[in-house]
Amino acid sequence: MAKKKESFEEALQKLEKILARMEETDVPLEEALQGFEEGVRLARFCSKKLDEAEQKVAMLVRDESGALQPAPFSEDGDGD
Repeated sequence: MAKKKESFEEALQKLEKILARMEETDVPLEEALQGFEEGVRLARFCSKKLDEAEQKVAMLVRDESGALQPAPFSEDGDGD
């Protein structure tokens, strides 16, 4: 059976659980190292997904001829 692809939300939830567990003072070293490794993997996965989403987000603006053209998203919200 094929493994289901992990979603951003699932990865983020797993990362939050790992961080909560690692904040406890009684985590054995081996478990802490495994958690750290998994946390790094999840953080990279989430970062990649956010980068992909950012690339997809674009505002459509009309150029001089009236054609719609993709434009980068402006952080200040004015579209320029």
